[in-house]
Amino acid sequence: MKKLMAMMMALMLCVGLLAGCGGSSGGGGTGGGDAGGSETKEVVDATVTVWGPQEDQSDDNGKWLQTQCEAFAAAHPEWNITFKYGVCSEGDAKTNIGTDPSVGADVYMFANDQIPDLLKTGGIAELGGSNVETMKANNSETTVNTVTYDGSVYGFPFTGNTWFMYYDKSVFSDEDIKSLDAMLEKGKVAFPMDNSWYIAAFYVANGCTLFGADGGDADAGFDFSGDKAAAVTNYLVDLIANPNFSNGDVGTNADAKAFFSGTWDYQKAVDAYGDNLGIAAAPSITIDGELKQMKAFAGSKAVGVNPATALYKEHPEIAVALAAYLGGTDAQKAHYELRNIIPTDNNITVDDPLAKAQMDAMDFASIVQPLQANMGNYWTPAESMGKELVSGTVTHDNAADKTEAMNTSMNTSAVQ
Repeated sequence: MKKLMAMMMALMLCVGLLAGCGGSSGGGGTGGGDAGGSETKEVVDATVTVWGPQEDQSDDNGKWLQTQCEAFAAAHPEWNITFKYGVCSEGDAKTNIGTDPSVGADVYMFANDQIPDLLKTGGIAELGGSNVETMKANNSETTVNTVTYDGSVYGFPFTGNTWFMYYDKSVFSDEDIKSLDAMLEKGKVAFPMDNSWYIAAFYVANGCTLFGADGGDADAGFDFSGDKAAAVTNYLVDLIANPNFSNGDVGTNADAKAFFSGTWDYQKAVDAYGDNLGIAAAPSITIDGELKQMKAFAGSKAVGVNPATALYKEHPEIAVALAAYLGGTDAQKAHYELRNIIPTDNNITVDDPLAKAQMDAMDFASIVQPLQANMGNYWTPAESMGKELVSGTVTHDNAADKTEAMNTSMNTSAVQ
């Protein structure tokens, strides 16, 4: 009898323990209950305002924005989301959000060079966690750096903005286009030397920097000084003198068999080269006997989150997750298929030369245009150098002095 009583008490104790374990599982963070009817996580109701360009919301382009938002909602049954849409181009984000962030969109698209302005008005949130880690894994370092400011990430990029090379495949071979100097032996090449957004590619190729190696050191200023910079200026003096070089593009030089621009000049390239059109990242140049890769300025368009809204203050996880989705692999793929918005995500295989050239440029033939307040002090001195090179004012005799004067002008203006 004593043994029987002991066994019954032990059995009752085990049943009590099992009931206790079952009851605690329903209150976990997963939101899933068990077959015994334990407590489930409550669905959150939320209204999310999303701003994007008109083109992304039109029937002609498959209502990309609305379609992606609905797909996001379907993937998150734990959130009962009502979407409100507004029209705002990426270029207008800093104005429309910055006027009064508290009544702006929860999630919006913007051009990456607006990050400092959006921060000043409190209209953009710092991002982190697994969504950012996934974004970093799926994009090139250059692309990630376009949305990084003072060491923090502020957006999920979805397309790049840079320049590359259009050329005539009947004149230049696949091997020729790796080297600008080799191309000049085969045919005429046009380059906008007097445009400061382009000329930096030569100087950066030989080690010149803007605000440090990664553009993030405001105190470093511009380093277009010394032998490394003078060597580039001397190279450019010879380049300008080459009879197969022209300043400008194929529009100003009809006989040019190659020119440098971005996606916006694709039709101009098609008109010039027809079926022989080739597109590639910028080539290398030869300075002091060494090959140096030209590097174009690069930026991006991205999806950001507004920390000043009621939604963000109550449910920031919803806004951040949606922004990550709109800048993610599936949404970028749909953007590319519907509007030919060239992706940045390395998981997406592109099948046309234009997209491949831009993605290659973002990967290895570009640097981030620095997001620094004093970046504005670069443009005029660099433009002046380009114009003086084209006019012949800069020569081998004064190249070193002219280069130092350019560097001094950039940095003197930067500290005023």
